[in-house]
Amino acid sequence: MSLSCMSYLVSGLLVLGQTQSGSATETVLPQGEARASVVSRHFPDRVYEFVWRNWNAVAPAKLAKILDASVQDVTALAESMGLPPVAVVSPDLRERGYVTLIRRNWHLLPYEQLLELLDMTPERLAFTLREEDFLWIKLGRLKPTCEPLRYHPPDEAAQRRAAEIRRVVEQDFGDEIRRPAEPRFDFVRQLSAPLPGFSPPKPGDDRQDCLRLVYSYVAVYGDPLLNPQLNPYPDGLLERLSTVGINGVWLQGLLRDLAPGGTTFPEFGTGHEQRLANLRALVERAGKFGIGVYLYINEPRAMPTAFFKDRPDMGGVREGEFTALCTSHPGVRQWMSDALAHVFREVPGLGGVYTITASENLTNCASHGDWHSCEHCKTRSDADILTEVVGAIEEGVHRGNPKANVLVSDWGWRGHGDAPDIIARLPKSVFLMSVSEWNLPIERGGIKTTVGEYSISAVGPGPRALNEWKAAQEAGLKTGTEIQFNNTCEIASIPYLPVLDLVAEHCHNLASTKLDAMLIGWTMGGYPSPNFQLACQMSRTPASNVDSVLDALAQERFGPEGAPHARKAWTLMSDAFRQYPFHVSVVYTSPVQCGPANALYPTKTGYSATMWGIPYDDLDGWRGPYPPEVFAAQFEKIAQGWRPGIAELQMAVENAPTDLRNDARADLRLARAAAIHFQSVANQARYILARDALANPSNTPSPEERQRLRAEITRCLESEIDLARQLFTLVCEDSRIGFEPSCQYFYLPLDLVEKVVNCRWLLEQL
Repeated sequence: MSLSCMSYLVSGLLVLGQTQSGSATETVLPQGEARASVVSRHFPDRVYEFVWRNWNAVAPAKLAKILDASVQDVTALAESMGLPPVAVVSPDLRERGYVTLIRRNWHLLPYEQLLELLDMTPERLAFTLREEDFLWIKLGRLKPTCEPLRYHPPDEAAQRRAAEIRRVVEQDFGDEIRRPAEPRFDFVRQLSAPLPGFSPPKPGDDRQDCLRLVYSYVAVYGDPLLNPQLNPYPDGLLERLSTVGINGVWLQGLLRDLAPGGTTFPEFGTGHEQRLANLRALVERAGKFGIGVYLYINEPRAMPTAFFKDRPDMGGVREGEFTALCTSHPGVRQWMSDALAHVFREVPGLGGVYTITASENLTNCASHGDWHSCEHCKTRSDADILTEVVGAIEEGVHRGNPKANVLVSDWGWRGHGDAPDIIARLPKSVFLMSVSEWNLPIERGGIKTTVGEYSISAVGPGPRALNEWKAAQEAGLKTGTEIQFNNTCEIASIPYLPVLDLVAEHCHNLASTKLDAMLIGWTMGGYPSPNFQLACQMSRTPASNVDSVLDALAQERFGPEGAPHARKAWTLMSDAFRQYPFHVSVVYTSPVQCGPANALYPTKTGYSATMWGIPYDDLDGWRGPYPPEVFAAQFEKIAQGWRPGIAELQMAVENAPTDLRNDARADLRLARAAAIHFQSVANQARYILARDALANPSNTPSPEERQRLRAEITRCLESEIDLARQLFTLVCEDSRIGFEPSCQYFYLPLDLVEKVVNCRWLLEQL
């Protein structure tokens, strides 16, 4: 994530409660600013909305219990709106989709009822909000005020509105709404199945030429080593990753949970034996497929200020109610080293660590640039502190296993600026990792900016990475890049994008840098895909002709007759994607992840878009430096350029051999879904522009202008209806669409049906 996004996160890390010993178990749920919840006026009332939002997501008996109603009451409400009378609930949604359930009920339920819906304790929910990849931030750093929901027999007006919704559902979706869909999370089953004909790599196999490290597409982010039944890396997934050239996987963990704290922090280490046993089993399994396991280490993590009552000399920089464990204290560094040495001794086959020392989380006193506020660090430099942290990590890892790799990211150093002096002081055994495309200057729609987040549409490497790698190589370090080839925050709700020309170009550009490692993907982007296969092939044969590698992959995936069409499709969609209006605000707050599933509102909600959470109608928050019309036009350019690519991909599918056609159709589905998302962002931006212009009291439009604005609103709403209808079919066919591992599902199929209801209602209000 970018520095500006880091600042956004840091400012939002409010108190989530007090911890009990070192287990980070919170007892207080966060509230934030008290604000009224958003009302979805296209429903008869909030009870109807609650039933709709949770139909096919939560068992009707659970909904009935929360509402203090009978199952028959709840079913009658659902059926009156045209929903199938029998809810089909994926058993994985509660265990693997709890973030999705939290987000869709955030404006509907007070905490008491939300806890009942989730079957969570307050401590577990508070921990989830804090540690589940910044979920509290993704929800806007506030819990909307919600009155408890209770069932009451619907009055005549509610029944009439429900009947109108039913007519819309029947008119626009017919029987399709009752047809079986692929269950959400079915991709876990598919990826877990053994791969026919798989042969593991042998020692010396060319799959081991460069470290290529990814995150699991099926992992549940929270505490993966304490819940083995939610296996983050099933054998089938490891087989598939190995086949496309991946030889390393990573997962996160808190050091205080992975090792005992000794006499320094005796409260640390609860449950570490079980976590290490599960990690050992994973390492042994992954090794059979030629894959090493790495830990993401982001330490030492800050603790509640009360933690330092009896150890004030160990407290450092303070943010809100959390205080850094100051690494100027030798006891803190010794604990880090000893804990890592313990982990690597107990799990001898562990591949290594990937560490960020200046992330969004408050860790060392220099991690957010405010070390001068620490009494122990104020006379030191950031280089002193950061290299000391890396030194403690490296010493502990290599004391436990001298052969393990230590990958050190320069993320966040000096605001993502150059840091040759820090690099020169790093231990000589580490890899220096840098994001390839950052600081790359780009121009989109006449607006000049620089890349400040992972991007596929902007092809690197950029000047910062080149400078960092040069400094590292001069210092005798190995080098690597943090890069994403499947997807990025540009659109992460599609598992991989068919923009292989861009991937090949980036790989070709990196060939001369002689990198030793690639971290290919943060939480998103870990699906075993043709994009990975291409990146692996390009890194093995860097001098090869780009077109010949792409041609070979197209032929392998679509056969000799389909390959030429696939190649044209990849080029057309790659060229279209270069129009992406890239900026941190766009990738984090715009509705690009939700597409047409994002609701439209008759008037301003007043809510700001959240980071990767809820876009609302915050056009000014979505667009970054791009004027509204430019923002909309750029997304429309992508969609328009994508369409001829889809036509070519359709031809590729039709000409593919029978045995390749299922995978070919899957590629086509993803391409169509991506185009729908891009067009929808343009529609939503233009709808908001027209809506606000029509309602602006300081600039009363002329009758002709009012007519034009109403026509524009109508056009946008009708287009959104069409897009939501198309995407519903694709989503029902493919459980991957709309999913990202840390956010889980951005939307479920019925959200697209609701969008049609939403737009039809808005059309009636014109």
